[in-house]
Amino acid sequence: MTVAMILSAKGKKVTSVKLGDTLTKAVSELATRKIGAVVVCDGNQSVLGILSERDIVRAIATQGASALESAVEESAVEKHMTAKVITCGETATVDECMSAMTNGRFRHMPVVENEKLVGIISIGDIVKAKIATAVEEAEAMRNYITAG
Repeated sequence: MTVAMILSAKGKKVTSVKLGDTLTKAVSELATRKIGAVVVCDGNQSVLGILSERDIVRAIATQGASALESAVEESAVEKHMTAKVITCGETATVDECMSAMTNGRFRHMPVVENEKLVGIISIGDIVKAKIATAVEEAEAMRNYITAG
């Protein structure tokens, strides 16, 4: 199964913020949409970073509640987002993405084609795809055994 198959089922809508947006805006998007991360993009939909709930918690832990009024990225010294984002393309397999997420210890992976954001997958999407494949294989095996 590929990322394109996952996106065709779940859709390609991605919630994003831009540099200069406050953490309060990002938190509002996360809460309203009940998601765990937003992608930070420029005006051309190029991925500049990703901002997760964990990043926001770290900012509040180090700066207190005032961190919520700071920008997603204020300076080279004070970054709230994760700037080194591992992405995938639509042709990537579920196994490749699962391996990257597990090894990198992250839960959200932007999908990029021609250097533009086209979707996002989560570890939940990966698990759902793996379970669906296992169920299909088990059903095929049952049908094979009962037909023979």
